[in-house]
Amino acid sequence: PAPAPGLPELRRLEELDLSFNRLRRLPDGLARLRRLRALDVDHNLLPAFPAALLELPALEELDCSGNRHLGALPEGIAALRRLKVLWLSGTGLAALPDGLCQLAALESLMLDGNHLRALPAGFGRLQRLKMLNLSSNLLGEFPAAVLALPGLEELYLSRNQLALLPARLCQLRQLRTLWLDNNRIRYLPDSIVLLRSLEELVLQGNQIAILPEGFGQLSRVTLWKIKDNPLIQPPYEVCMKGIPYIAAYQQELAHSQPALKPRLKLVLMGLKDAGKTSLRRRLMDEDAGGPEAGGAQPSPCPAPSPDASQAGIEVMDWTADAERGLTFIVYELAGDPSYDVIQSFFLSPGALYVLVVNLSAYVPQHFYHSVGYFLHWLGSKVPHAVVCMVGTHADLCAERELEEKCLDIHHQIALQEKRDAEGLQSLVQQVDEALAQDFDLRCSSPHAAFYGVSDKNLRRKKAQFQYLLNNRPQILSPVLPFSCRDPCQVRRLRDKLLSVAEHRDIFPNLHRVLPKSWQVLEELHFQPQAQQLWLSWWDSARLGLQAGLTEDRLQSALSYLHESGKLLYFEEHLTLREYVFHNLPRLIDILNVFCQRDATVLLQKLLGDAPVDELRATQLHHYVEGFLLHGLLPAHVIRLLLKPHVQSREDLQLILELLEKMGLCYCVNKPKCKPLNGAAAWYKFPCYVKNEVPHAEAWINGANLSGQSFVVEQLQIEYSFPFIFPPGLFARYSVQINSHVVQRSDGKYQIYAYRGKVPVVVSYRPARGALQPDTLSIASHASLPNIWTAWQAITPLVEELNVLLQEWPGLYYTVHVLCSKCLKRGSPNPHTFPGELLSQPRPEGLTEIICPKNGSERVNVALVYPPTPTVVSPCSK
Repeated sequence: PAPAPGLPELRRLEELDLSFNRLRRLPDGLARLRRLRALDVDHNLLPAFPAALLELPALEELDCSGNRHLGALPEGIAALRRLKVLWLSGTGLAALPDGLCQLAALESLMLDGNHLRALPAGFGRLQRLKMLNLSSNLLGEFPAAVLALPGLEELYLSRNQLALLPARLCQLRQLRTLWLDNNRIRYLPDSIVLLRSLEELVLQGNQIAILPEGFGQLSRVTLWKIKDNPLIQPPYEVCMKGIPYIAAYQQELAHSQPALKPRLKLVLMGLKDAGKTSLRRRLMDEDAGGPEAGGAQPSPCPAPSPDASQAGIEVMDWTADAERGLTFIVYELAGDPSYDVIQSFFLSPGALYVLVVNLSAYVPQHFYHSVGYFLHWLGSKVPHAVVCMVGTHADLCAERELEEKCLDIHHQIALQEKRDAEGLQSLVQQVDEALAQDFDLRCSSPHAAFYGVSDKNLRRKKAQFQYLLNNRPQILSPVLPFSCRDPCQVRRLRDKLLSVAEHRDIFPNLHRVLPKSWQVLEELHFQPQAQQLWLSWWDSARLGLQAGLTEDRLQSALSYLHESGKLLYFEEHLTLREYVFHNLPRLIDILNVFCQRDATVLLQKLLGDAPVDELRATQLHHYVEGFLLHGLLPAHVIRLLLKPHVQSREDLQLILELLEKMGLCYCVNKPKCKPLNGAAAWYKFPCYVKNEVPHAEAWINGANLSGQSFVVEQLQIEYSFPFIFPPGLFARYSVQINSHVVQRSDGKYQIYAYRGKVPVVVSYRPARGALQPDTLSIASHASLPNIWTAWQAITPLVEELNVLLQEWPGLYYTVHVLCSKCLKRGSPNPHTFPGELLSQPRPEGLTEIICPKNGSERVNVALVYPPTPTVVSPCSK
């Protein structure tokens, strides 16, 4: 709409906002507003910089952002001598005029989202500049002119193409904020530690391997982002904990001698009966049990023990080559889906993964089940994972069959990777196309791709896609055929694993230097007291003193050992932080008990060897049936199941707290304030629930007291998983939300519950076909005037799911808000609004949105946008 015609007559006007109006020109007579100090003309359709603006001598603040076709600034911009704030984000600028460098009063300059490759030579004359945003440009080199701005406090250079930072960066002594994420930076200059005023340092998405010595001196930094870098020194696990931990690590390294090479984690994975156990046993005893070359007959495969299929997850140490100092900690995962809820805990960065396939049983039609699924699972949990493919039972295949099957697996892996990469490239292209559009255009029609999504959210989305593309699994070679009857194949596989482990480019972490005291601490935790299930914090602290670590330095070492999978220490958990779970094999034995689906085995554990009367046996049998059907067990029966491992009530309570923390179970009747009055505490293990649908009372649309039905609106957030749904996620999520809900009723794939008096339902729907995604939805309902109560009910559940999904950095998924009108009509394919809208404020002045599935229906904006954004973006205007 055109502005009011009387505007030029408002001679005393000091502030004017014309933003978001689709203006192609500014009103005549604007130049007569000689007292105008602040002018917003952002997000319009201005084809060029309006000349009238150069005639506003009092102008101090000018925002032209979002006028994508502005293209260039006139030299005459130097006339705006009082200008303090100039925002030119997303205006299509490819270069800056020298006249800009004459704006001596300028304090804040936003130039992000343009096409700048360099800054003018005179840029350093902007001596009053305090904030400069050059993010999302095309800068290949750090702009040297910036170093001449001693008063600069905030500098944003995210999403450029920077490879090097100058040593003279330390000249910017006033710098409080430095964002350098998503560039190509390989190392930081030593002088960066002199930027003692820094409070925000964002470095994620680069190629930084080593942080400079003394980095811990940046003690004022509170906003710190470093993930998605190949960090070696300090270790990635330390860097992720923050600057105080980096400081402690570097001090520790300075005060103690370097340690030997750490152990490499080796993980065997694959289907049940793939041959993992035989392979592992044959590898580990190859020196002792294998025949010498040119001598004895091949030894037979080690026979699996009768209960091998029930062993679950196993962990053991393997000294593969004592002379070269190569040791592995070997995890053999179970091929049984019953263990899904716990197995992902043992997939971590910096490990070598061996994917085992039974070649004698393999058929090409089942490639995804045997191989493709495991690559998707691993890639979503550990981006850039190193994978070695091994085909077992090679001796049961004819030579031609063996060759054909190995080639087929190799070919189908390549096809799957190609499909996945092309899909992600297509998504990047869609985001680029949306970013090329004007934001107003994206908001003008719900038919538009990424309707209403802000540029910031789109750039974030693109960065995630790019990360997934850049961190595909590293599959080292074609399938290695293996038979434990063939000593040559055993030796070849063993040599292959050792050569990969020693490769500096593949496993740089194995060649990093650790403080000797940290290694001693690890060894002390696995000495005689290793038979205990846990150590108290003070027990651990005493071991730390033996290793030369004072209490304040122990915390950092324990945190590293936790993050690198050597022990469990939950420093932020109110109860568990008082304990250190150092005995992983025993802990894994406990976890295996709760993944056991065989009633006979469970009953045997409960009955033991002592004679039991018939009534007691019947009662225990009843408990086992209830466990396998509904996932319910009382605490005293759990203690019986864990009899060899749990010696005291404290042991039991700690284990139950740990199981709850890991998302395996929750207490059904946990008291809110005082302890249970002698009543048995019951625990629910959601992964055991078998009934498909829970009791549905919570979700029945009721009637009011007079019997007349009332109109309710449905609110539903849907998460869609096109590649893979994380194994065990639904069971773990159902535990995590327990503290937020009451009166819950669980089914295998659904949970009905209340948040206060507001009903909520959580539903998981497995994919119905090869091209259909798995979905998980969170829903509630309320009348339109009270829809805020439904938002209040589901928002904490959405946030809990988002926290869980952070454990899967390589996972691709989408989030949508389903159209309430479509849901009310019972549409099988309701329209979906982008989930990014959940993190954006409701648009001002907008009350309804048209549903594209039915152009005559309008959806109230309160059914698409929450009352307040679920996430507040940094640096919002």
